[in-house]
Amino acid sequence: MKLSVVIPVMNEVENIKPLFAALASSLAGIDHEIVLVDDGSTDGTVAEIQANAPSNLQLVVLNKNYGQTTAMAAGIDHAKGDLIATLDGDLQNDPSDIPMMIRYLFDNDLDVVAGRRAGRQDGMILRKIPSKIANALIRTLTDVHIRDYGCTLKVFKKDVAKNLGLYGELHRFIPVLVQLYGAKMAEVDVRHHARKFGKSKYGIGRTFKVMSDLLFMVFFQKYSQKPMHLFGSLGFSSLFIGLALNLYLLFVKIMGEEIGGRPLLSLGIIMTFIGIQLITTGFIAEFIMRTYYESQNKKPYIIKKIIGKQ
Repeated sequence: MKLSVVIPVMNEVENIKPLFAALASSLAGIDHEIVLVDDGSTDGTVAEIQANAPSNLQLVVLNKNYGQTTAMAAGIDHAKGDLIATLDGDLQNDPSDIPMMIRYLFDNDLDVVAGRRAGRQDGMILRKIPSKIANALIRTLTDVHIRDYGCTLKVFKKDVAKNLGLYGELHRFIPVLVQLYGAKMAEVDVRHHARKFGKSKYGIGRTFKVMSDLLFMVFFQKYSQKPMHLFGSLGFSSLFIGLALNLYLLFVKIMGEEIGGRPLLSLGIIMTFIGIQLITTGFIAEFIMRTYYESQNKKPYIIKKIIGKQ
């Protein structure tokens, strides 16, 4: 069984040689390939990779910087192994944890094993605290109970990795995508090291990206195949409130009172139109979803296996 180690890198020129050495030492007894994806480096990373490339290396060079999620997706697309491990290129993840994770995957009949950084070697204020808050929020809203969403070190069975649908900035939400796929996943403690070379690509500014992606993931998780359930429920609630207010004001008008200057009149009209708009949006979303599946001959389900005569 062959392993593909997918590693996105961007401006990691000083980490390349130590990374190759760590991989060779950690995976000496495992048939594996290394899939390095250069995500628009500008510091000579590609030249350093080529100068030190082992025979089992496949280098994918993107034409510009797309971000970690897209680079990871490109690496997974080009991976040929039956198992796929994802790893950061900054040496903070330890490749020596991969054999343990593979054993854990097979011993427990899992599809994915996710790393959980034990003794995380990052700054408390800018990295650890925001990460803990984000992890708790993601767990609460998605009901996917993983403690460390930010750890890149994971081991997948091939079919799961290649069907995650990674794009945008969704690498942080891989556990949620795994759950949507219906795969079995567990989390294990892995080592984490302080960065020795280069500069971290992450900062406090990514918090807003995480929040916006989280809203999308919650919607995608709950309503991707039934958007009318969301828009219809909100729309009919708003329409009911608007009509109720308008009927009340109509009754008041019939009783002889003036309603033209009442704020309730504006609210009733606005709620009615919002309700109609949300319901219409729900219909449009349903048509888009049907077009998505039918035009590409996609199925809204994934078959794990078929037992019995075909």
